[in-house]
Amino acid sequence: MRRAGLVIALVLVLAGACAAGAAAPRGPAGDRCALWYGIGDTPTDAELDDAAGRYGVVVLNAWETAALRRIKDRAPDTTVLVYKDLSSTRDYAGALRGPGEDAERLPTGVGFARAEREEPGWFARDSAGARIEWGPYPQHWQMAVWDPSYQRAWAQDVTAEAVEQGWDGVFADNDFASLRFYSDAVLEGTADAAATDRLVRDGLDGLVTTAGEHLAAEGKVFVPNVSEARLFPGRWTTHSRFGGAMDENFALRGDDGLLTWQGAGWTELLATAADPDRLTLLVTAGGEAQARTGDAAAALLAAPGTCWSASTEPGYLVPEWTRTQELTLGATRGPAREAGGGVWVREFARGWAAVNPTTGAVDVDPPAGLATADGAAVRGTLRLEAGDGVLLVRPPV
Repeated sequence: MRRAGLVIALVLVLAGACAAGAAAPRGPAGDRCALWYGIGDTPTDAELDDAAGRYGVVVLNAWETAALRRIKDRAPDTTVLVYKDLSSTRDYAGALRGPGEDAERLPTGVGFARAEREEPGWFARDSAGARIEWGPYPQHWQMAVWDPSYQRAWAQDVTAEAVEQGWDGVFADNDFASLRFYSDAVLEGTADAAATDRLVRDGLDGLVTTAGEHLAAEGKVFVPNVSEARLFPGRWTTHSRFGGAMDENFALRGDDGLLTWQGAGWTELLATAADPDRLTLLVTAGGEAQARTGDAAAALLAAPGTCWSASTEPGYLVPEWTRTQELTLGATRGPAREAGGGVWVREFARGWAAVNPTTGAVDVDPPAGLATADGAAVRGTLRLEAGDGVLLVRPPV
């Protein structure tokens, strides 16, 4: 879930690594892997048919089981994940089928009615003893992610559903680093906001482990949407170990350049993207310039499990597909490398990618014989503005 109050994210990437017993599925063979984060609306038949062969990874809501089967009938190798929220339960229409009764298929791991009936202690409470509703998302209630019984209930129910319905695995939203994204509350039993956030992070460490182990035992991948991982060295690597992870704020522009390159972010992404047992899912929000940077940055991480999507509107209502995704880059010719001035580049058999994550313009020399997406030949030095990226291709002979 994109965080309200943050600068809009540029790229979404799912990155994942499998624990023993769970092999990361792969999408259709192609030049680069695309992601469809299809949680904003019910997919149409035409969208589902177009998805076959285009997207390597698709994320759908739990009630879209007919869509799951339609995709699998047309493209069995596509990885289709079910959306589940780690950190909230919900009581809006659709999450409940009636008073005191949860819907059959939920966007969360534990239903609101079940929690009220069986274990009210699963609801997190603030320092005044009140339940915590997420400000930007009404009728989303923070759960006690640190409670071992909540962790077990979440893992058991979600795993059973994934197995029963035939999902390839679970996409777990809201693996966040701070409650501040959604509430200013101080949790009951903690002294201040910093202690609240430590309790949430530690709790999610445990929930990710419990859920990942349950799903791995059934041959399913577990891919959390990890936020702010760059600020906590090792968090991305650890939380992606059961099949992958998503960076919903990939290539986000900040005052000090692209945030993905700060802290531990870029180093850990390079390592996990190179792991054949992990999915790396990336999303870039914004307009054409942001998408261009995001796709180029995703190409630096290109591998069978690295799947990227633009996000031109915040609701994920339509499948995204950009002009640069039509470009054929071919096989990689080595890993991404720093080329001087802070610019990162990577060469392909039929193309070249470059990203400038710094705060200033940098000149870079691309290989000879390349052209832009419009077919214009590129000769000599290329100037990359701060936070910009480019994909160039080798024209057909």
